[in-house]
Amino acid sequence: MAFPKLVQSDDIDDNPQMAQDRFQELLGSLEGNISEIVVLSQERLRFMLLALVCLGYILLEDTPGVGKTLLAKTLAQSIDGDFARVQRTPDLLPSDITGTSVFNMQDSKFEFKPGPVFANVLLADEVNRTGPRTQSALLEAMAEYQVSADGRMYKLPVPFMVMATQNSTESHGVFPLPDSQRDRFLVRMSLGLPTLEQEVEILARTGRGLPTPRPVVSTVDVIEMQEHVATVDIADPVRQYMVRLARATREYTYFSRGVSPRGSVLLQRACQGWAAMDGRTYVVPEDVKAVAPMVLPHRVTIRGANQTDAAEMVQEILDSVEVPL
Repeated sequence: MAFPKLVQSDDIDDNPQMAQDRFQELLGSLEGNISEIVVLSQERLRFMLLALVCLGYILLEDTPGVGKTLLAKTLAQSIDGDFARVQRTPDLLPSDITGTSVFNMQDSKFEFKPGPVFANVLLADEVNRTGPRTQSALLEAMAEYQVSADGRMYKLPVPFMVMATQNSTESHGVFPLPDSQRDRFLVRMSLGLPTLEQEVEILARTGRGLPTPRPVVSTVDVIEMQEHVATVDIADPVRQYMVRLARATREYTYFSRGVSPRGSVLLQRACQGWAAMDGRTYVVPEDVKAVAPMVLPHRVTIRGANQTDAAEMVQEILDSVEVPL
């Protein structure tokens, strides 16, 4: 897994603890600002921000009307970034996502008009409702942080984050996501239905009219946070623990396909991000246990017609693999 090269910020301090304190300050600003607009659990908010600071993407599997679009838009506005939403439909073309060339009559030449993928936060709504050809266009953007059009490559903005929503496989007119695309998502989760108290709060907020989120950090600040995550230390025993987990999924009886080496790389980055969010400059085994249920289950394929959920099987592996002291 290759992460994009970030533009080094002049504000980053060489002192790890000072950088960590700065990270916590920015994280707190984002959490507070988003929580003023969107009603959701602290855990789900943290996993969404985990994807942001780890240069990752998030796959949301939910029922309609739980606030996915509001969450993505609020995040983009909170980081003073560009937001774009693509409603995926069966007739959507790759150029509807990446952009297209338009002939300029004055210059007598074609000009590339960027599509919605050229945003800091892209909401791909109902991502599995488009055909394989259009899926491949988004896959290139997610994998290479660039798009190709008319024989040229165009770099995507940094930071770049995809939040995709997926219909259940029982829905009509959906195409299963390719394994290669599903494997690109750092986190897969559900926002879930709100509690009674949360739903009452939703009614109270919408009754007054939701305010427009204010930018509390800049895109440069987000890049600084992403750079800091990459510096979080990981001891060899913890790294070996991650590899043993990944290998255990490949040897698990009920999996026909286990976690790939790319999955191991993304698990490591997620653990670094979780440690930084927890106020530490080093990863501990508890970080692995905290993020693995959101990072690993969508990277495995269950053998045959086994009805057990992949998350339960991954949890079984987590409980069986020895934890380093």
